[in-house]
Amino acid sequence: MSSATGYDGKKESAELKSRVNKKSSSEEVIINEKEDTSKTEKVTNNNVQNPLLKVEAFVMPVLFTLIALFIRMYKIGANSHVVWDEAHFGKFGSYYLRHEFYHDVHPPLGKMLVGLSGYLAGYNGSWDFPSGEAYPEYIDYVKMRIFNASFSAMCVPVAYFTAKAIGFKLPTVWLFTCLVLFENSYATLGRFILLDSMLLFFTVLSFYCFVMFHNQRSKPFSRKWWKWLGMTGLSLGCAISVKMVGLFVITLVGIYTVIDLWVFLGDKKMSWKTYANHWLARIVCLIIFPFLVFLLCFKIHFILLSHSGTGDSNMPSLFQAGLEGSDVGMGPRNVAVGSSTFSIKNQALGGSLLHSHIQTYPEGSQQQQVTCYGFSDANNDWFLDYARGQTPFDPENNDTEIDFVKDNNQYRLVHKSTGRNLHSHPIAAPVSRTEWEVSCYGNRDQGDFQDNWVIEIVDQRGDEDKTMLHPLTSSFRIKNAELGCYLAQTGVNLPEWGFRQSEVACVKHPFRRDKRTWWNIETHENERLPDRPEDFKYPKTNFIKDFIHLNLAMMATNNALIPDTEKYDSLASSAWEWPTLHIGLRLNGWNDESVKYFLIGTPTSTWASTVAVLSCIIAVAVLFFRWERQLPNFATSETLNVFMMGVFYPLLGWGLHFMPFVIMSRVTYVHHYLPALYFALIILAYCFDALLRQTCLERKCPKSGKIIKWGLFSLFFIGNIACFIIFSPISFGMDKHVSDYEYLDWLKTWTISNLNM
Repeated sequence: MSSATGYDGKKESAELKSRVNKKSSSEEVIINEKEDTSKTEKVTNNNVQNPLLKVEAFVMPVLFTLIALFIRMYKIGANSHVVWDEAHFGKFGSYYLRHEFYHDVHPPLGKMLVGLSGYLAGYNGSWDFPSGEAYPEYIDYVKMRIFNASFSAMCVPVAYFTAKAIGFKLPTVWLFTCLVLFENSYATLGRFILLDSMLLFFTVLSFYCFVMFHNQRSKPFSRKWWKWLGMTGLSLGCAISVKMVGLFVITLVGIYTVIDLWVFLGDKKMSWKTYANHWLARIVCLIIFPFLVFLLCFKIHFILLSHSGTGDSNMPSLFQAGLEGSDVGMGPRNVAVGSSTFSIKNQALGGSLLHSHIQTYPEGSQQQQVTCYGFSDANNDWFLDYARGQTPFDPENNDTEIDFVKDNNQYRLVHKSTGRNLHSHPIAAPVSRTEWEVSCYGNRDQGDFQDNWVIEIVDQRGDEDKTMLHPLTSSFRIKNAELGCYLAQTGVNLPEWGFRQSEVACVKHPFRRDKRTWWNIETHENERLPDRPEDFKYPKTNFIKDFIHLNLAMMATNNALIPDTEKYDSLASSAWEWPTLHIGLRLNGWNDESVKYFLIGTPTSTWASTVAVLSCIIAVAVLFFRWERQLPNFATSETLNVFMMGVFYPLLGWGLHFMPFVIMSRVTYVHHYLPALYFALIILAYCFDALLRQTCLERKCPKSGKIIKWGLFSLFFIGNIACFIIFSPISFGMDKHVSDYEYLDWLKTWTISNLNM
């Protein structure tokens, strides 16, 4: 009967049993989750109800902040001279107060804050902070340093709240706060007019906001969820607006966001509309917000720096003409053949002025060198003459006595100081071997048709005659009439024989918008022509284009900061030397008359954090393999969450802030490790937190075991503070003979007590 009807009693029984097992299993999971939730709520309620914890939540952050302010500002004015990079950033602050345009590799927010500190201190920006010089009496440098030290001090309460947000036990919260508070490298750099404390503060703040946003994951789109997501984006924008290193913490949050959205994609209970809203929320808060902050900082930067300054040459000529006091664009509006003297600027990234000098190429044609040079020089001056084989201009047969330069006409470009013609020939360029060499050759009477160049106007700004060449507003290409190649700044530098100036070559078959081949006239003089009319106004430059150009120029300048193999830099160091404390950094002169500062991390915490990082890398690998084998790793969701926020993401943060300096070719220093060290300290705090949690969970653990674990915790806690106190002279200033500090040279590579290094 059963066979005929297709009924299988055993199969139905098995399926029924399976459903019951699944249901009971699901109910067990729900019960366990409810138990975990009730336990958490119970602990939370106990914490809220405990009056001592209420007092601690208010008193301890205030106490830590007050101690931090004292440590960061104690003896802050002991050295009355310009210390280390105060020479750079103090000077940049002065430029803001003088409104003079400058160029630097870092975004402007931190330097604008330095300028603000000077303004609040009553400083007028009249001094350029020469390295090692004594501060004049009219500069209240102590107030400027206090302003900067405040950022370093505020890292401490943020660290306190971050530790609580991660879920550390209260003793670990205090430990982590003290690790940041009693960190010699933070205390040392925090007392000077530098960007590092500002960068660290916004990095620390970004991570705190990120953790707080993570804690709201169970309440998406709630008011607090939006608050912390938006705060994360704003703080990320501030971090990257101080230094481009802020991109690393942005990457950290980006990785978290990608993982988050990937997990949501697999959540069948989430509607597509909700999923799309999660995308939109993160795009707005984590991409648009930081970009707007970054953009706003540059907008204020351009507004404040309205006068001509030292950084003009890094911007397009038309931008320079809009700066007050600039001599760019002051000459006549039309360029004449023979009588106009001018300089020509290349429009490529890092474009410089066309230049020549009497030195010759050591190889190739061995004719006079032609280069691009970024500074004003008499050797940048050129004039146009008639092309070879061309009939000279005859004033009697024309309506004007002056022959103006026109589009698509041939001319000779003559170097004014040497009288030689710009020339090209089928000889390989000195560096860009696939292009033709450009030289200066011959004179008015000696030469050939390879001296002839065609002026091709490719863009005209403004309402002037578009068939004629105008300074600044005309963008043009210079084509060799005989060879058909185009004059270009190749973007590479010549060797030492070319004074490391930019190579100029004649490029074959470039595409039309190749800015290496685009030029404009920057300065122009002609005694026979009237100067620019007073009512003439140059077209306004586009802010977005200026923003892009400046950022590309900043990156190019940063990439050029490579170590010189022919010179020894006693201040530079390699990345591996920072977490191992193999070497420190002297911040100023090491004579008896000066108060001396030595930059190095607190040995106990730095070495311990390095061990913790390496140990946790191994632990993450082990946990991953256990997860692959479907073995349980964490007893509760709470311990998993603490691990993710206390180890996994800090480990990513450490790697993102450390590894780029391992592989990059630019020169590196000890202070580059400061943001990475913060994440290493979080990982170290987690290790102690795990130790305490194990103590709490092991109810059957012998009393002696608990004493040992709490003893280790207390010993490190007190030992780290003691180590900071021992090394405090390197942070507060060493005003005695260096031999008195010989006890601080724990390693032979440290140079605290060596006067001759």
